[in-house]
Amino acid sequence: MSEQPAPADSTVRQQLEPDAADGLRAYAARTRESADQLAAVLEDIAANGLPSVEDCTPWEELRETHLARLAAQRPAVA
Repeated sequence: MSEQPAPADSTVRQQLEPDAADGLRAYAARTRESADQLAAVLEDIAANGLPSVEDCTPWEELRETHLARLAAQRPAVA
């Protein structure tokens, strides 16, 4: 987070459009959920150690799966 002090009460802040504010809240919720998932994984590793290699998925396979998911979200360019 920023180390800047919070704006004074006398500072006028520009309000967002309702749709923009809703989108920002949704993004914040997704970000918070991702952070919670990462924290849970890190806490599990701290408590139980690293998983065995046999229980892990190679990063190359994860990358290919993710790239395929991204490609499916975008229409093909002719």
